[in-house]
Amino acid sequence: MKKPFVVGITGGSASGKTFFLRSLLGRFKPGQITLVSQDDYYKSREYQPLDENGIENYDMPESIDSKQFYTDLQKLINGERVEKDEYTFNNPTLKPKKLVFEPAPIILTEGIFVFHFQELISLFDLKLFIDATDIVKLRRRINRDTQERGYTVEDILYRHENHVNPTYKNYIKPYKKEADLIITNNKSFDKALDVVTAYLFTKL
Repeated sequence: MKKPFVVGITGGSASGKTFFLRSLLGRFKPGQITLVSQDDYYKSREYQPLDENGIENYDMPESIDSKQFYTDLQKLINGERVEKDEYTFNNPTLKPKKLVFEPAPIILTEGIFVFHFQELISLFDLKLFIDATDIVKLRRRINRDTQERGYTVEDILYRHENHVNPTYKNYIKPYKKEADLIITNNKSFDKALDVVTAYLFTKL
C-alpha cells in the first residue's frame, strides 16, 4: 500500500482549526481523507498539571497523551484502523462517542502541540499553521467554551490570561516558522482552502 500523505495543522487555541478542517473534509469523498485530533488525546482530569492556584492547566504539552497520539497516528499510516472514546472535556452532560479512524490516502492531524511533539512533526509531509489575532481568538474561545464545554466566562478569561497566552508564546508561536503554509483566519480562509484542497487532490 502506498504511504499516506500526512498533514499536520496547528495554530493558537480558537484560531479556527476545527472550522477549517471541517470545510476541508467536506471537499473529499469518504475513504479519501481521515482526521485525527489532538483534542481526543487529553489525559483525564486527575492527571492534568496544576497552575500556582491549583487550577488544572489543559494548555500544557503534558496535558496530552502524546505517546498514544503518536501510536495511533502511526497505526493509521501503516493501514490499521483505530478506535477510541471521544474526549468530552469533563462535561458531564455529554456521553462520549466511539471514534473510529479509518486509513486513507490523506491523513490530517491537528492540535496546538502537534509541531511541538518532535516525534509527530517528523511524520508530516505538509505543515499548516492557522493564524488569527488575539481578540478574534478570545471571542471564539468564549463562544465555544460556554456553549460546548460548560465553562463560565470568568473561568475562560482566567485560563486565557494564565494558560492560553503563555502556552501560545512558549509552545505554539515558535513553530510558526516551520510551517509550509500560514493561513490567516480572522474573517475568511476561502482562498487558502482552495489552494490546500487542490494540492491535496494531487496526492490521491
